[in-house]
Amino acid sequence: VQLQASGGGLVQAGGSLRLSCVASGRAVGATIMGWFRQTPGKEREFVAGTSRGGQGLDYADSVKGRFTISRDNAKNTVYLQMTSPKPEDTAVYYCAARRRLTIPIPKKTDNYDYWGQGTLVTVSS
Repeated sequence: VQLQASGGGLVQAGGSLRLSCVASGRAVGATIMGWFRQTPGKEREFVAGTSRGGQGLDYADSVKGRFTISRDNAKNTVYLQMTSPKPEDTAVYYCAARRRLTIPIPKKTDNYDYWGQGTLVTVSS
């Protein structure tokens, strides 16, 4: 397992939740780590991404100002702090990692080399 995501669960709208993703094996040292999400019948969409050295940082418009991505390189971990989540944020969240540095942060799934198993986030109204 290269990426292990955790932290999903049930949260009330307006609350907060933090997702974590630990990299191992070949995913360690990936230059870019990000979060995507997917709901049934829809394509996986970009949520947020960050580069190892802080050169790049980007968010989907739908989560700007509410979600924060951060990275602890010493722990090989990337976080997604979800504040004021909305019911429409309900999805399976996946962490992803890319070996090669590209700025701006890529937003297509094809640009990422490793994927976590997904963690379900359910936001109740």
